[in-house]
Amino acid sequence: MNQTQDSKFEDSFLPMSSIGSGIGVAVLPDIYCYTDQIVNLVLIGNPEETTDFVLIDTGMPKSAGQIKDMIQERFGENAIPKAIILTHGHFDHVGSIADLLEDWKIPVYAHEKEIPYLTGKENYPPGDPNVDSGLVAKMSTMFPNHGIDISAHVQPLPGDGTVPCMPEGWEWIHTPGHTPGHISLFRENDRTLIAGDAFVTVKQESLYKVITQTQEISGPPRYFTTDWDAAYQSVKKLAALKPQVAVTGHGIPMSGEVLSQNLMYLVEHFNEVAKPASGKYVN
Repeated sequence: MNQTQDSKFEDSFLPMSSIGSGIGVAVLPDIYCYTDQIVNLVLIGNPEETTDFVLIDTGMPKSAGQIKDMIQERFGENAIPKAIILTHGHFDHVGSIADLLEDWKIPVYAHEKEIPYLTGKENYPPGDPNVDSGLVAKMSTMFPNHGIDISAHVQPLPGDGTVPCMPEGWEWIHTPGHTPGHISLFRENDRTLIAGDAFVTVKQESLYKVITQTQEISGPPRYFTTDWDAAYQSVKKLAALKPQVAVTGHGIPMSGEVLSQNLMYLVEHFNEVAKPASGKYVN
């Protein structure tokens, strides 16, 4: 593992948290959403029925200890996921992965277009502070944008849409825009969606709304999104699935009519609600 690259996360202090930090919610018996400062990670697996589970994303830097504690509280002492599935490789979704993989000898799966950022070959474009007047957007130039090297663990997801180590019925869906290899996860039998950052349920650019977790439908975080045409098509693709439950990378899970109406509104008003009026990645 490339310790030089990974140590950059350890040197990053991000003075942001939310009222939901450290709190987990059982969205469904087998869907557990845990908030690490400002980002959500998800456990897939019902502890009443099985000891097998999968971890979706790995939160912020320096959070490995609390992630392990959370997992053991839910699945028992010495519990380890069968695999880690990454929606994408931004710092707030892979921040603790290097530390976790020092103890967990498990596979990591991501879209093939995300692999260069997870094997030390490419860096993400830097954050754009000009996409919004919110303080989080203005701070985005300080956010780590470098790739990491977990070559020993990471492999591409199968091309047929199946998700290794996850229960039957789950599929991964390519939802680019926020990053080239961003994915979402969907289970058709109950229309459950793990959206990652394809869309979120908090205005992620606003520090006040992040801290208070004010719920509102929003597009992908503006400061890191580089392809707005693809981002729009991804939101349309997810809305067409008519999800009944959505767990997003940021914000409180949303379900039922509230989700349906808000997601349709986002599709119909994407340019006003999601896409910034200006910025170096716009157009």
